[in-house]
Amino acid sequence: MQFTSFFIRRATTTTLMIAAIAGFGLLSYFALPVSNLPEVEYPTIRVSAALPGANPDAMASTVATPLESQLSTIPGIEHMTSSNSVGETDITLQFDLNRSVDAAAQDVQAAISRATGALPANMPAPPSYSKVNPAASPILWLEMSSRTMAYEDFGRYANQVVAKRISMVSGVSQGGSGTTTRALRFIGQPFFLALALSLTALVGAYAASALRGRRQERRSTAVHTGGSAPLASKKG
Repeated sequence: MQFTSFFIRRATTTTLMIAAIAGFGLLSYFALPVSNLPEVEYPTIRVSAALPGANPDAMASTVATPLESQLSTIPGIEHMTSSNSVGETDITLQFDLNRSVDAAAQDVQAAISRATGALPANMPAPPSYSKVNPAASPILWLEMSSRTMAYEDFGRYANQVVAKRISMVSGVSQGGSGTTTRALRFIGQPFFLALALSLTALVGAYAASALRGRRQERRSTAVHTGGSAPLASKKG
């Protein structure tokens, strides 16, 4: 009671003390440092798709374009960038800060489902998405080697077994492997095409010749019809 009675009896002193505290607060507020480049984590989702053997142009026209047309309808997207390489397409979606990344992930999954019908039928797996930080970089690299497994079998084991199990570890955002699939591209000459020799027949003749000459090796040939020209990927 004695503590509060002092401020009641001395109203002028109390007013000056409150004004001084408010004045120091305002001075401190305007003196706070402001960063020109603050660290802000935008909600970001990356969509990945693979079509072994397809060149960047084929990936852009047959894979990236149908996905982009559906992903662009998602509300809250600020930036959308795509990167196409041999057999791979990566689309990065950056959303507004007010957009929940979990709700955006559901919209991305729905957009991928709508675009599935327009994607090449010979894709080994449907497109996948993951929540990523564009400023982050891999913090752990694992090197694997085998003296007994074939290159394609070893790459399939790294992609489908090791990478998936690492991605399931608590705290891991994304895991992947750097294996690639070798491919051959056949470009037919107009003269032979005029003689009713199709590219499919050319690829079939090559596949039959390769299998006859290498019966003791594990080899297979698959034709990819997506893109500007058919592709033939040779495994083994």
